[in-house]
Amino acid sequence: MENEAHSMSSDIGIGVNEKMVEALESSDNIPLLLTNSSSLKRTGTVWTAVAHIVTGVIGSGVLSLPWSTAQLGWFAGPLSIILIASITLFSSFLLCNTYRHPHPEHGPNRSASYLDVVHLHLGISNGRLSGLLVNISLYGFAIAFVITTAISLRTIQHSFCYHNKGSEASCEFADAYYMLLFGVIQIILSQIPNFHNIEWLSVVAAIMSFTYSFIGMGLSIAQIIEKGHTEGSIGGISTSSGTEKLWLVSQALGDISFSFPFSTIIMEIQDTLKSPPPENQTMKKASVIAVTVTTFMYLSCGGAGYAAFGDNTPGNLLTGFESSYWLVSFANVCIVVHLVGSYQVYCQPLFATVESWFRFNFPDSEFMNHTYILKLPLLPAFELNFLSLSFRTAYVASTVVIAMVFPYFNQILGVLGSMIFWPLTIYFPVEIYLNQSSTVPWTTKWVLLRTFSIFGFVFGLFTLTGCIKGIVAQKIG
Repeated sequence: MENEAHSMSSDIGIGVNEKMVEALESSDNIPLLLTNSSSLKRTGTVWTAVAHIVTGVIGSGVLSLPWSTAQLGWFAGPLSIILIASITLFSSFLLCNTYRHPHPEHGPNRSASYLDVVHLHLGISNGRLSGLLVNISLYGFAIAFVITTAISLRTIQHSFCYHNKGSEASCEFADAYYMLLFGVIQIILSQIPNFHNIEWLSVVAAIMSFTYSFIGMGLSIAQIIEKGHTEGSIGGISTSSGTEKLWLVSQALGDISFSFPFSTIIMEIQDTLKSPPPENQTMKKASVIAVTVTTFMYLSCGGAGYAAFGDNTPGNLLTGFESSYWLVSFANVCIVVHLVGSYQVYCQPLFATVESWFRFNFPDSEFMNHTYILKLPLLPAFELNFLSLSFRTAYVASTVVIAMVFPYFNQILGVLGSMIFWPLTIYFPVEIYLNQSSTVPWTTKWVLLRTFSIFGFVFGLFTLTGCIKGIVAQKIG
């Protein structure tokens, strides 16, 4: 019964407490949610999982990788991408194996969220901490998606304005309108019931991510051919001092490490997979395919961009091409469509956590629990729940408002990403694996995993320092 309580309570989210656990342990209705979860029809395959991962991982940040490669040089740049990809893949393997856990009475249970598996294996305190970090991360990404979408839409508008009116024309457009438009679209899409119903959106978004990455890569290769030679060096961009170089390297490593952010949603993705074959086998295969494809895209895009621009590599690859404005504008359209899907991939897990918490605490509330079936003319029937409608609308509105008030949030996101990289990508997966496998302390496996965790902590601290230094330098400058 204790395991049931842990599984049940952790699925509720960060608001779980000891009283809830005690109530669950003494309740005769504990298997209710487990039964509902088990009866949920799972149709996901290795390819839908790949689409979810690619949608969550390959974001517009891929366009900043040429700049990162330029800071690190031809040797350290590609090596860093491969190393961080390997860390991400290893971490995903550790988490994949924790999805199912044996239960003596009800058969294998599922850990359908990151905080669920942390709470189950590491206790309620770690569950709260992981829940807090995961939800802050998801919320931060949502705000960043709003800002990045507005930037891409503004870039498209600028491109057409300058093309039609000349480079001297006044072409200033407020980002607020684009953010509001994005918010309206997300309010509608957020009414999709859960993560299991957005497979089509992830597939479309994944296609878009490949499209704009290939456009940036293709334009870079065309520029290299036009020049007749490649730019760049082994040591990367030279700086006035070793200290300045160190800070730029830390920022570059931070950008690369935050280009593989799917540990926070891996359990939700795995929970969409059908069985047989076992979900962990399918998820491992999907992770290998997705990370391999992603790494190839990152190496190609980062390398081509650095080879095309050398020391003048821009922070966003697409801003470096003054010609081919139609192609650049189309790439930005693809970015917008991709971010529409990414927003849902990162928000659906948070929706599930918060709404489950409310429904657990107010089981008799019709507002929280009753679902209405609506059928409008010419449209298929859809489900409407007032809790989901009100909370998700308020959530999207809050991300848009923060993005409008604080348009430089992307800079803070680097700091936030540095803070959560070690605990969510390395520490918790390692601790969960050690707990589940009952690894004996000071054995070879135990020492290697602890060393891996310590390395991740030092790496995260290094990139955090670089991100803070970069923000301070930019504000002073």
